[in-house]
Amino acid sequence: MLEATIFVLCGLGLLAFGADRFVDGALSLSVRFGISPMIVGVVVVGFATSAPELLVSTIAALESHPNLSIGNAIGSNIANIGLVLGVTALVFPLQIKSSLLKLEFPIMLAGLLLSTLLMLDLSIGLFDGIALLGGLLFLLSMMVFLNGNAEDDSFDDGELSISTQEKEVRVWRAFFLFLAGLALLLIGSEMLVKGAVSLAKYFGATDVFIGLTIVAVGTSLPELAASLASALKKATDLAIGNIIGSNLFNALGVVAMPALFHPFSVDKTILLRDVGVMWFLTLLLLLAIIINRKKGKLDRLPGLIFLLSFIFYQITLFFG
Repeated sequence: MLEATIFVLCGLGLLAFGADRFVDGALSLSVRFGISPMIVGVVVVGFATSAPELLVSTIAALESHPNLSIGNAIGSNIANIGLVLGVTALVFPLQIKSSLLKLEFPIMLAGLLLSTLLMLDLSIGLFDGIALLGGLLFLLSMMVFLNGNAEDDSFDDGELSISTQEKEVRVWRAFFLFLAGLALLLIGSEMLVKGAVSLAKYFGATDVFIGLTIVAVGTSLPELAASLASALKKATDLAIGNIIGSNLFNALGVVAMPALFHPFSVDKTILLRDVGVMWFLTLLLLLAIIINRKKGKLDRLPGLIFLLSFIFYQITLFFG
């Protein structure tokens, strides 16, 4: 029990410290290269924090458990909106920019739609996997191209007055912070999940309860830590971009992974229940953005609704 408690506390500490360094590095890279924080959030932060899902999906595919890959990807998307975005909005209201409805959100919807359509026949083959990866590359390229690398006044940090050597030092420092923070996030989440599972077993929790709660949430801990750190630093573009990028990567990249090894069937329950909940939360988020766009922020009420929806889903899974 003492060892499990130490793992939980150390995991929480690493998550907090790593998220802070990770976000600092991502923001510095955004400034150094003059790239929109939203694009950095989608392409870099969103994909990086989805590393646990990709790892779980790859291992599951290699061990001939493809439905675990699908469940992991869909479950993570549900957790990203219900848990991650819900908790983040409760802690710090998130700013909504006009481009979110015009560009980033529609591209995420297109990715989710492609993934769902290819699952409708209850099978995912090699062609489907290639189509999913192709769709991922296309949608990302479109997002970067349309958003562009347009420089903003917010990127002006006086770099014109510093030497080229100093700029290079700052770039390498940003890369180091980013990679070191990511490593700490992944190690911290692994330690926290391991400790939490041990504690749950100590108190007599069943494997079903552990799988549907601790493990399900565990792979979303990097997204949660990174989004909270971004919100607290008032880098809300990074926080929202993290969710959009992670959901896009999960729906296309993570779902495609098992199909690259061998074709597999999709459990009808996953399609009807879990994919349905994913779309419910996605459309709920869209509605919340539309309703709150005049205020320009996603405040605590939508965050509470997202979180309560996620809790209700978890309870339904447990008792179902």
